[in-house]
Amino acid sequence: MKRVDQIRENLDTVRAKIDAAAAKAGRSTDEITLIAVTKSFPLSDLEILYSLGVRQFGENRDQEASSKVEQLPSDINWHFQGQIQSNKLKSITNWACCIHSVDQIKYAQIISEQSSGQPKPIFIQVSLDQPPESRGGVDPAKLIELANQITKLPGVALQGLMAVAPTDSPTESAFANLSKIHGDFLLTFSNAKSLSSGMSGDYEMAISYGATHLRIGSSILGNRDQIA
Repeated sequence: MKRVDQIRENLDTVRAKIDAAAAKAGRSTDEITLIAVTKSFPLSDLEILYSLGVRQFGENRDQEASSKVEQLPSDINWHFQGQIQSNKLKSITNWACCIHSVDQIKYAQIISEQSSGQPKPIFIQVSLDQPPESRGGVDPAKLIELANQITKLPGVALQGLMAVAPTDSPTESAFANLSKIHGDFLLTFSNAKSLSSGMSGDYEMAISYGATHLRIGSSILGNRDQIA
């Protein structure tokens, strides 16, 4: 099968599953953003995705992403969702339309300082791990304090929360916990309505627990080590 046909088939399958999961949850697909996670995949795959109408791309590494950005059309929305390094953040802020993994005030401060014109959309990454913060993300107990600090900065626009399901506990209970955390968070930060959760193995479940942004890679592009 040609690569374009493989990607088209996978993309159609993912979109159909999103539609079905949204309908089952009584939600509209209009409130769900599909981000194609393209880290480690060649530029040719991104060009295929673009030809198929995808405009939301997710990357985890600054050097790889900044190279791709230069070679692809300017109407793509680039999402950074990897672990943040302070020395890379100035560059990331230049190319990313949205940064999903802010978990420290110092990162938000750098983004604020680098933002020109419109504030940069960001998500606060919340840790669902035990112990908290073991793989990045802020401890839920410290979330409100961090958000209060972030919302005082002029150059950032807080969209909502982001999380990655833990590897050592049931995914559904983690998403249920995240949904409660987000619900409580909205009582104070009512404009932070977005929830970035759900990846290739769990995005249908994430939709049932309120995810608005899905970060999907292998279900669309396949296994990276099998790509020629």
